[in-house]
Amino acid sequence: MDRPLPGSAHEALEGFLGHWSGSTQWEATAWGPARTAAAEVVFARAAAGLAVTMSYRHFDSDGSKTEGVGVFTADRSHPDTLWYHVNSMGLPPEAPARASWHEGALTIERRSDRGTARHTLRVRDGRLIYAAGLRLGRASEFSPFMTTVCRRVPETSAVPA
Repeated sequence: MDRPLPGSAHEALEGFLGHWSGSTQWEATAWGPARTAAAEVVFARAAAGLAVTMSYRHFDSDGSKTEGVGVFTADRSHPDTLWYHVNSMGLPPEAPARASWHEGALTIERRSDRGTARHTLRVRDGRLIYAAGLRLGRASEFSPFMTTVCRRVPETSAVPA
């Protein structure tokens, strides 16, 4: 196949494709203090354009590294995009979550018995902005806990391992 099928994830996520580098700011929460880490995010075509992978790495000042991989694919039965995520926190993978577009941002909500995590990704003014918030228990609003801001890395630049 020379090109992806119409309605593919590649088509829907074209603006995200490439290597991005920047930083992530975590807010202070019950799980830890506020902190900043270097961040790398890569969006790449997969499965002949029927999927797009998102891999990220956070590099903390103490030398620790957190990694994750998400896979987005278009669902021909719905106008949404599916997202499946695995990270290096040691937890088993969860079921895929639906992603959808809201005001130019790709929004993913993952629900659990503890609450809802909302992830939003957008490209604006040459920057990738990835924000996440939590709504725990009976809370009515999402509390921000992470914001990543990156700029596109030229294709000739190496992404650190």
